[in-house]
Amino acid sequence: MPQAVGFAGLGAMGRGMARNLQKAGLLTALWNRTPSRATELAVELGVNEASDLAALAACSEIIVICVSADADVLAVVDALLPGLRAGSIVIDCSTVGADTARETARRVGARGASYLDAPVSGGVEGARDGTLVIMVGGPEPAFDRAQPVFAAMGRAATRFGDNGAGQAAKATNQIMCAGIIQAVAEAMAFARAEGLPLMPLIETLGKGAGSSWYFVHRAPNMVRNAYPAGFRVRLHEKDLEICRAMAARHGVALPVIETTLADYRELIAQGHGDEDISTIFRLKDALFTGDETAAHEPPG
Repeated sequence: MPQAVGFAGLGAMGRGMARNLQKAGLLTALWNRTPSRATELAVELGVNEASDLAALAACSEIIVICVSADADVLAVVDALLPGLRAGSIVIDCSTVGADTARETARRVGARGASYLDAPVSGGVEGARDGTLVIMVGGPEPAFDRAQPVFAAMGRAATRFGDNGAGQAAKATNQIMCAGIIQAVAEAMAFARAEGLPLMPLIETLGKGAGSSWYFVHRAPNMVRNAYPAGFRVRLHEKDLEICRAMAARHGVALPVIETTLADYRELIAQGHGDEDISTIFRLKDALFTGDETAAHEPPG
C-alpha cells in the first residue's frame, strides 16, 4: 500500500476525490493553483499543503492530478518533474487527448517514474461519494500498485491498455454522454409539450428500459429550470473537441459530436456555459415553444 499520496487540482471534482483519499488514510499533501483553496482543505483534512508542485512530488509516492485541459496537465507535470522520485507514480484523472497522455508518460518516464492516464466518470456526486468509474491506460505494474488509490476514489477501475487507452475510453464515454443528454432533453421537452406531469414521469420512466444515470439525475433540473454545475457545458465542449479530433484521425465526423458542439456553442453564446449540460433542455424546449429566451415554469 502506498505510504504517501499527494493531490494536485482541487476543483469541483478534485475536492471530493481528495477527501476520499484522506478517509482511506492515504492522503498526505495537497497543492492547488489557487493557494487559498489548498490551504482551506489542508486544514479541514489535517494534511500538509505543499509549497509548490516539486515539493508535492518530493513528499509523495503517488501523485494524483485532476485539472481541466491538456496544457494544464503538461504544465503541472513539468512542475512536478524536479521533485519526482524514481519509482513513484503519477495518476492523471483529467480528461485530455490520448496523444497528451502519451507525451506526459514520456516525460514522467524519463525521471524513472510511471504514469497512468486515469480519467473518471460519475460527476461531482461520484467524486463526493467515492463511486467514480476510472478508465486507465499505462503499465500494468503501476496499475496494480495504485489499486488502493483507485479503491478510495471509485467503485471500479479498469485498465484498457498502454498509455492513452484510458483517455480513449473516456472519449468513448463522452460521446455516449452527449447522445444521452440530447435524447433526455428532447424527450423531456416533448413530454412537457404534451402536458404530462414531469416529476411522476421521471419517477416512472426511471425504472424503465429507456432510463439512464443522466435521465434520473439530470431530468429534474429540466423540470425545475435550474442547472447547477455538475458537468459544465464548457468542459463537455472541451472534451467533445478532443473526441472530434480523435475521430478525424479516422476520417470520420460523428453526428452526435457535431450536433452537440453546435448546441453548446449556442448555449455559451447565451451565457449558459458554466451551467450543467442538462441546460441543453433550453434549446429543445424552444423547438416547441418558439421562445429561445424565456425561462419557463414547470406545468402545474
